[in-house]
Amino acid sequence: MQAAARTLSDRLRGIHAATIVPMAPDYGIDEAQLAIHFASVTSTPGINGLLVNGHAGENFVLSFAEKRRVVELAREHAPKDCLIVSGVNHESSLEAAREAAALEQAGADGLLVFPPNSWALGHADDCVIEHHRHIRDATTVPLMLYAAPVGAGAMAYAPPLLERLVADPRFVAIKEGSWEVATYEQNLRLIRKMRPDFVVLGSGDEHLLTSYIVGSAGSQVSLACVVPELVACLWTAAEAGDWENARAAHEKLYPLAVAIYRDAPGGRATVRLKACLKLLGRLSCDAARPPQLPATPNELRALEQALCSAGAL
Repeated sequence: MQAAARTLSDRLRGIHAATIVPMAPDYGIDEAQLAIHFASVTSTPGINGLLVNGHAGENFVLSFAEKRRVVELAREHAPKDCLIVSGVNHESSLEAAREAAALEQAGADGLLVFPPNSWALGHADDCVIEHHRHIRDATTVPLMLYAAPVGAGAMAYAPPLLERLVADPRFVAIKEGSWEVATYEQNLRLIRKMRPDFVVLGSGDEHLLTSYIVGSAGSQVSLACVVPELVACLWTAAEAGDWENARAAHEKLYPLAVAIYRDAPGGRATVRLKACLKLLGRLSCDAARPPQLPATPNELRALEQALCSAGAL
């Protein structure tokens, strides 16, 4: 197990695209478009893997069978050496464990455990440990934690709880999405002190550059499914210590990150990602499942302007 964990840890370094799931007008998954999406993103130099069934992939509105099918298609259409991590997101710990086992069987190299949305209302630390334990005991692949944005309230793990989670040797990495620089550095330092081998992926799309300066092994970000070349360029420059070129890439990326993620309401990110891909001619239908509505004229204008600033249009 330790060898497998080290292998996954090494492969997690760099940029991994968190992908969307194309839908037909009737909201069914468009498997042909999804296959093209996977192949297109992973063919970009510098993209080392995929995060499927993440928030960008609408994991909270996909069925059990659909999530499994997403992993199967990723395994089929991505390069053989492409690392595939699948999100696990379910309110029930029992169903989350069942889902995790199925996603592993479908071909996922690792699993990212998302906190259920109900935890935003508050939860006991022991319940969080129990949820992760059910998933751990149902699987054999290496597991990842998810640090939720500080704006998500109780979904974000406080340091004492994060310590308990990181102490489990089955967990080898974290998608650090605190979306707040001070908390990111606090969590990074806590984790490095406990487990220097633990992989911390700075994955707040708006402050990737800051994360790389503070310290990061890479990122799992949905921005990389829209402008993968630019995100890979930012990481390559940062890893080489070429901060001038890293800053130049950041300047191109920042307006797009703001238009997708920061402009209220934040829950519109997936809709905006799909709208970007349609504007770029990479998606024929940008439908997202209800209750999300199509991109508004104002959103489309902001996205088009940001894509131009990024040099993508």
